[in-house]
Amino acid sequence: MPTSKDVPSVLSIDAKPYAFSFPLRHTALLVIDMQRDFLLAKGFGEIQGGNLEAVQASIGPTKKLLEACRGVGLAIVHTREGHVPDLSDCPSSKLVRQSAAPDNTQHNLVIGDKGELGRLLTRGEYGHDIIDELQPLPGEVVIDKPGKGSFWNTDILHKLKARAITHIIVSGVTTECCFATSIREANDRGFECCGIEEATSGYNDVNFKKSSLDMIHWSQGLFGFVSSLQPLLDVLATLSISSKSTESTPPQTPPDFDGDLTIPSLQRAYKNGLSPVTLVEELYKKIDAYKMIDPAVWIYLETKDNVLEAAKTLAAKYPDRSRLPPLFGIPFSVKDSIDIAGLPTTTACPPLTHIPSTSAVVHDQVLAEGAIFIGKTNLDQLATGLTGCRSPYGIPHSIYNKDYISGGSSSGNAVSVGANLVSFSLATDTAGSGRVPPGFNGVVGYKPTRGTLSFRGVTPACLSLDCIALTTRTVSDARTLWQILEAHDPLDPYSKPALTFERHVNSIGPQARTFKFGIPPPEALSLCSLPARRKFNETVAQLQSLGGALTPIDWSPFQKAGQLLYDGTFVSERLASLPDDFLDRNRATLHPVIVTLMNAVVARNSTAAQVYRDLQAKVLYTRQAEQVFAYSGTGIDVLVVPTTPTHWTIKEVLADPIRTNSILGEFTHCGNVLDLCAVAVPAGEYPVKELSGKDADESAGNLPFSVTFLGAARLDAEVLEIARRFEEGLSTK
Repeated sequence: MPTSKDVPSVLSIDAKPYAFSFPLRHTALLVIDMQRDFLLAKGFGEIQGGNLEAVQASIGPTKKLLEACRGVGLAIVHTREGHVPDLSDCPSSKLVRQSAAPDNTQHNLVIGDKGELGRLLTRGEYGHDIIDELQPLPGEVVIDKPGKGSFWNTDILHKLKARAITHIIVSGVTTECCFATSIREANDRGFECCGIEEATSGYNDVNFKKSSLDMIHWSQGLFGFVSSLQPLLDVLATLSISSKSTESTPPQTPPDFDGDLTIPSLQRAYKNGLSPVTLVEELYKKIDAYKMIDPAVWIYLETKDNVLEAAKTLAAKYPDRSRLPPLFGIPFSVKDSIDIAGLPTTTACPPLTHIPSTSAVVHDQVLAEGAIFIGKTNLDQLATGLTGCRSPYGIPHSIYNKDYISGGSSSGNAVSVGANLVSFSLATDTAGSGRVPPGFNGVVGYKPTRGTLSFRGVTPACLSLDCIALTTRTVSDARTLWQILEAHDPLDPYSKPALTFERHVNSIGPQARTFKFGIPPPEALSLCSLPARRKFNETVAQLQSLGGALTPIDWSPFQKAGQLLYDGTFVSERLASLPDDFLDRNRATLHPVIVTLMNAVVARNSTAAQVYRDLQAKVLYTRQAEQVFAYSGTGIDVLVVPTTPTHWTIKEVLADPIRTNSILGEFTHCGNVLDLCAVAVPAGEYPVKELSGKDADESAGNLPFSVTFLGAARLDAEVLEIARRFEEGLSTK
């Protein structure tokens, strides 16, 4: 697809009632119900008396539209109307009303009855699926809907928001029914929609098509826009990528790897013929070279021969470069508390090492989408710590300076991404472990709402607070991974159910660019080093320049919730995650700092009454934080904090491991206690000597600064978009 530099920020086409303008990055094509049951002979539509010639007229134009939208990299969403096999999601009125009409002669079969294409409008049947000409490609969204509108009892709103979509181009069948209903539903949720006249049709176009389309755009666009196909094809044709990228065979001379490991860059390279074998060859040169710079990144590194074999297998499995899965050939690492079948899981704690027979769910999910596993990374022992200095496998350092800490516990994850050894890393976060290391290595650390990514197959630290975190080079890459990994896992007891309610979208007007954000009060920020405070002030100014409105907040629930994590009884869950006699049996072999921490937990002799008081306090603070993010005129969209107050040297941490670690968590500890989502984003650099106060040669160079965007539970889409805008704003300064 074209790069962002090649694409105008907003495109425009002639439409009714006036020109339809849409930002390509935030626009999706919605293809409604192009199913065999509606379009082919002997399907539900024909059985109910529909005119197939009329409805089939939309197939050719829809195919042209789909190919054009794919050519410029638009998000593609397909819907299929149909019901679960037991029809438990089918209202009786939908079954009975038409067949019960007096003198009915055409509705002889109803939903669920057996037809020549299988049970009518029933999921899993041949007739329920999309016609061959319009089959979805890997990575495109397919929504199974039980009703005529696309938004009733589906997760389409969430899927669109997860992709930062605000504008929708709509096609499909039938015009008077599912097409028009979906546009009206999308309008209620704030989307700007444009229906494409030739790419929709119905069973009675003579009587209904014109009036259905007219009702969409009447009254100055009450429900949306209607356009012809050709103006859209013309404007998209000017942006379409070279035809060689959509050929099923690569060019004669495959391109070299340019070193860019971001997901969109690799997707483009692979479509243009880059071999994953070439990528692996180049990657292992970097990995071998980086061992001389920092030998403590990996606990287990897959052999080059094994990874080359995986790359060859992948290339053979997907010979058609136009139909690649979204993570095809994308290299990744895994924190060594996450299980991979047949490999030791150490959690940087040899006495706890085990070899699992099955892999963690998140590992299998990215592997199924074509990603290439490189190795398992170092971490603070038992995933306990924010420094990266508590592992028997060595102390990784920041990619910026060998004297400064990498952060923990997901230390190796962030270094492997920051050093450009992999594209992304699967990490974990309990108290900030997925945010602090990215902050110290100039990359992105995303902690989704707890329970929205499966935690099965991960050694727990504090199971009620743990979650998977993602380390990536960009916010957009984090969003891409989130879209792939987010799913309810019925076998994970902490997994959240499917979302039932979403906030609306602001697609146009001043509200489309504005947002409200809060920050900690001056007394909380006083803990920050001078360069951190200076850079945070610059961040606030940058957010205001993007349309952010700085809004006063109540900081107390965030501060008190953070204190609960280690000052209260919650830290006892660290012991609850281990076998009962583990500490007594293994004190001599554990890291000294871990022993000190665990001994302190035991010495507290916490009572059940104290635990319940802390649990009650957690509920209270969570409710108070929800009010800060309230869906109202007084609530904020995001809370913005420095990821850490300062950046310690390894020497400073080793001299005072408990205090330095505690300070690092000042703005992270509240995240999982309050069930927030969070994304840590690079926010510039500052001179080492500004922090150290020294002008000596060893203080040369820069250190990274990072800020974290925090949002309420399940507001990941909103938080990621504001974070992306901030990231983009910095890159264009």
